[in-house]
Amino acid sequence: MGSNIRNEQYVIFLYYQAFTLITLSFLPPLSPPVGVVRPTLTVLPPSREELQQGSATLVCLASGGSPSTWSLGWKVGGSSSSSGVSNSPEVLGSDGRYSWSSTLSLPADQWKKAGSVVCEASLNGQSPVTQPLDPDSCSQ
Repeated sequence: MGSNIRNEQYVIFLYYQAFTLITLSFLPPLSPPVGVVRPTLTVLPPSREELQQGSATLVCLASGGSPSTWSLGWKVGGSSSSSGVSNSPEVLGSDGRYSWSSTLSLPADQWKKAGSVVCEASLNGQSPVTQPLDPDSCSQ
C-alpha cells in the first residue's frame, strides 16, 4: 500500500507540473519595460539683481525623461562640480515620464570667469544629455 501512495503522489506531481507549464504558456506577456526617453534640458541663468549682490544661482530643468533613474549634474569650466549643487527628487507626470531640477549656487565672480557652465543628465549605458550656458551670452 505504501508504494501505491508514492506512485499516486508522483502522478499528481507530474500532473501539477504539466498543468503549471500549460497554464503559464497561456498567460499574457508582461508589459515590456518602458524604453529610455532622453529628457529635455533647460538652463536658467542667474538674475542681474542676484549677480549685483555677489552670487549666482543657475537652475536646470529636465523634463519628459524615462526611466526615473536619470541624474543631473553640473560642469563649471569643463570640470564636474558638486559644491553648491542641490537636486530635487523626480516627479512623475501624467504621461508616465519624469521631471527633475537641479540648482547650482556659485559666487558671481566664479560664474563670470567660468567660460561655460553645463547641465548634464546621465543614465548608465546612455550618452549624456547636455545643455551649456555661456556666462558671456547672458546679460549681466
